[in-house]
Amino acid sequence: MLKQRTLKTAVQTTGIGLHSGVKVVLNIRPAPVDTGIVFLRSDLPGAPAIPAIAENVTDTRLSTLIECHGARISTIEHLMSAFSGLGVDNAYVDVSGPELPIMDGSSGPFVYLIQSVGLVEQLTAKRYIKILKPLEVREGEKTARFEPYNGFRITYEGQFNHPAFDKTGSSVTVDFADTSYVREVSRARTFGFTQDVEMLRSQGLALGGSLDNAIVMDEFRVLNVDGLRFADEFLRHKILDAVGDLYLLGHPVIGAFTGHKSGHALNNRAARALLSDTSSWSFISFQPGDPLPSTFIEPLTQAQPQPSF
Repeated sequence: MLKQRTLKTAVQTTGIGLHSGVKVVLNIRPAPVDTGIVFLRSDLPGAPAIPAIAENVTDTRLSTLIECHGARISTIEHLMSAFSGLGVDNAYVDVSGPELPIMDGSSGPFVYLIQSVGLVEQLTAKRYIKILKPLEVREGEKTARFEPYNGFRITYEGQFNHPAFDKTGSSVTVDFADTSYVREVSRARTFGFTQDVEMLRSQGLALGGSLDNAIVMDEFRVLNVDGLRFADEFLRHKILDAVGDLYLLGHPVIGAFTGHKSGHALNNRAARALLSDTSSWSFISFQPGDPLPSTFIEPLTQAQPQPSF
């Protein structure tokens, strides 16, 4: 039986919000079965809870923001991606501010944080969302599409008009049956352009951005001294974001997802459209002896990774 997972014990870190520039304390705690991922604003009276579900997304400008009963928390996609990649079903996330810390711009530090305390299996079966038929949403030339597939596979297609992208290609596919989320996806960082910084900051965005937490480019090149972690790091980060945005479905997916120039907004529209069309998916769990899909749950071990962020 594939069982639900949570953390063995609580783990804490601090950092700066990418867009708010505010220093926050982040505390991730174990949660009972069928809790899902729940964020709590520990700085607000009563520590209001915000379930991490697609219906609670209210803003997708350069990040994913969720809101419930007047409380909000933004830039959740990298931590959600880490939860998904490690197969964490249930967790409480206390945040002492309006935005999660950006860390190094990837989900790698969150993966390391969770692996440092380890995961534990719970007594209830993990529930998957199995895609039964194709479903697509479109916005101009952008598309996001779910298709049946006995595993979990994501394709991202995009074109970026910049010399730094010339050698990366315009498409990447990651099949998590044979690709480790931790090694091949989690370390891909977010990216931006120097010419956009002033515009973003005038809108109250990217106030905490720096070369320490993003790939930054001018008109011609990558400005980070150490360069890229992967030749196609830009596309891999889009995969990382999609993994996190899709986990707002509330359960891992058995199926294939293709994003063509999609971002947080279209990813969320696709998730909402899928949940609304109950003929396009079904819940499924696996009992002992059942044939298992080729999906992407990292091994349940007390890992001791060597940070390289």
